[in-house]
Amino acid sequence: MPSKTIKTTTAAAVLALGLLASQPANAADTSDSPAGQKFTFGVIGDTPYGDAEIAKFPSHIQDISADSALKFVTHLGDIKNGSSVCSDEYFAKIRSEFDTFEHPLVYTPGDNEWVDCHRTNNGAYNPLERLAKLREVFFDQPGKTLGTNMPVKTQENLGLPEDVRFTQNRVAFSVVNVQGSNNSLLPWSGLGETAPTPEQLAEVAHRTDAVVDQIHSTFTDARRRNDRAVVLMTQADMFDPSQLAAATADPESVSGFREIVAAIVEETNRFDRPVYLINGDSHVFAENQPLAAGSPWLGIYGQPAADDLERITVDGAANATDYLRFTVAGNSADDRAVLSWEKVPFSE
Repeated sequence: MPSKTIKTTTAAAVLALGLLASQPANAADTSDSPAGQKFTFGVIGDTPYGDAEIAKFPSHIQDISADSALKFVTHLGDIKNGSSVCSDEYFAKIRSEFDTFEHPLVYTPGDNEWVDCHRTNNGAYNPLERLAKLREVFFDQPGKTLGTNMPVKTQENLGLPEDVRFTQNRVAFSVVNVQGSNNSLLPWSGLGETAPTPEQLAEVAHRTDAVVDQIHSTFTDARRRNDRAVVLMTQADMFDPSQLAAATADPESVSGFREIVAAIVEETNRFDRPVYLINGDSHVFAENQPLAAGSPWLGIYGQPAADDLERITVDGAANATDYLRFTVAGNSADDRAVLSWEKVPFSE
């Protein structure tokens, strides 16, 4: 089991390790920490939600940027709540604020900013048009992060510049576009649809295939490099405890995740080293092993156990009063406890 520390320290309490130089061997790889030293990264998601949090968001970015030890930051999607308009103006506003991050920022879109935009109170947009706009606004330089530049390998050639992967100090990171709303299979009811449209199904199939391919490629490269751990990041909570009863009664309610979960199980068991899945979506911090022996999710997804998978859900929405700071142990540490994490509260 990985070491876990949940505490309410401030960013100023962290020893300043400094940002580590990036000297990529290729678009996928960045340099290791000097002499295999430990490093930290930050994760947020499902923020800002509503006017009050939108007003605080610049301050939250400043708090994260003040944590000079962070190697990079990831935003797990949902840059707005599910009942506000998905406008070009709002996207541009968030992009301008993302640009103020003083660390490299990896962002993966959430369902609130495209999948759910068919809703009348979201503007009754075609979700695929909104996804295209997100890619135009936030992924205009594929292979480069937002904030401070850090090279990453992308799936731009497949039309998914938001799917990225990179390595740091023998840990493989893979950030993929997996969505709530059953991975975008729910009908676009705001547009009068009662079943998924052909174009909707085509998008889901293409994106899912790309995600599965990236998961397999991430683990293949991790085994080749003898990496110590793999870290997967998504917006969707594929093991949302609030949906367990519904998924048990009707496994098809999570059918959009089935191929992705199967790939994670297969590769986790082949890798036989720690695998961490960090997600947003369900808004309440959690840490567990959703595919350990005896888990009800195994029956729902029809999969064998994957005991080496540790899942961490970040706080979001009204709970987004902190960010998660992850520490990656140095190379000399116990390889069964590569990551540890702690909550760091925002100053306001």
